[in-house]
Amino acid sequence: MEKYWNIFVSSFTDYGGYLWREILNPGWGNYFYWLVGISLFFWLLEIILPWRQQQSKIRQDFWLDSFYMFFNFFLFSLVGFNAISNIGVQAFNDFLALFGIRNLVAFEVQSWPVWAQLLTLFVLRDFIQWNVHRLLHRSDFLWRFHKVHHSVQQMGFAAHLRFHWGETVVYRTLEYIPLAMIGFGIQDFFLVHIFATAIGHFNHSNFHLPLGPFQYIFNNPQMHIWHHAKHMPRRYGANYGISLSVWDYLFGTAYMPENGRDIELGFEEVEQYPKSFIEQQLHPFRDKTTEVRDTATAEEPQKLQNA
Repeated sequence: MEKYWNIFVSSFTDYGGYLWREILNPGWGNYFYWLVGISLFFWLLEIILPWRQQQSKIRQDFWLDSFYMFFNFFLFSLVGFNAISNIGVQAFNDFLALFGIRNLVAFEVQSWPVWAQLLTLFVLRDFIQWNVHRLLHRSDFLWRFHKVHHSVQQMGFAAHLRFHWGETVVYRTLEYIPLAMIGFGIQDFFLVHIFATAIGHFNHSNFHLPLGPFQYIFNNPQMHIWHHAKHMPRRYGANYGISLSVWDYLFGTAYMPENGRDIELGFEEVEQYPKSFIEQQLHPFRDKTTEVRDTATAEEPQKLQNA
């Protein structure tokens, strides 16, 4: 137990020191300022070239979502997630050691070209996240947490990171084993994470960029806004892609019936959903009701009804 306690304590001090250094030392390898820079870039695009021109430059819940960005990427780890996850990883490794398993790495990719390593990590991680995202919609219990993200009623780049901390736990838990089986380095994760963050901001931004055939590969605002539609003819929604839209086209979960620029966003009774950060964090634990979501219409293809 002493080993786990030492991990718990050192996780707080180590992460606290890391975050302090991030704030005080701007640089190319500094994720804090990458997040700030990417956010300012997409906010500038929304101001100069807005897709919904009637939407305010400082849209509804802009400051709430801005706080979510820093909470989910930094403060949540500081208040305990980093310590708990480190203990979980150590406990899992200790469990494997009982069976003589000392290393989860099953595929050694360090000998591959750097571009191949990065591409493999990006595609594999995105496919795992696409599946987790579908699970968040199909599980009534997990949907209570995911509703925080869908409580957005005006779309903008910062809405990307409005999500309940429970989602972080689900994503990281289900990602851990498949990604641990491949020998990626920390720098690989940093580069892929920066790229994925930029695409996520783009997907949620009030910005229109015609992608042509690339819309079938990369997620984009015109596709993702339908994922946030308040009224959908499909019970569990559609367009689950995080960075890549290709999974939705491959597995029949893509849905773009028309230009969705001005559609209503959210879910049934979203107007009564809590508006403050604290209330949104507590609501999934208090909400014992099951969200009644519309079933698919008969006009939809059968493969879409079952998605």
